[in-house]
Amino acid sequence: MYIIAIAWMYVVTLMAATEKSIVAGLLTFLFYGLLPCALFMWLLGVKHRKFKQAKRDLVEDAMRDPDSHDTKADQ
Repeated sequence: MYIIAIAWMYVVTLMAATEKSIVAGLLTFLFYGLLPCALFMWLLGVKHRKFKQAKRDLVEDAMRDPDSHDTKADQ
């Protein structure tokens, strides 16, 4: 995932460097590079964030009451 973002930012940086003015280069870098790349990284990271949250919830449940499953009466 990161290799795609790095390659895209490389291409956009070269595109921005060939613009005729600094303003055009900055706008090219911003609208063709940073914003789409940020959206791409956010969209691909949604699944990973959900997985981490589910794992965190399981750990928190286990830490609250670790002996709750062993509630049989002593004989």
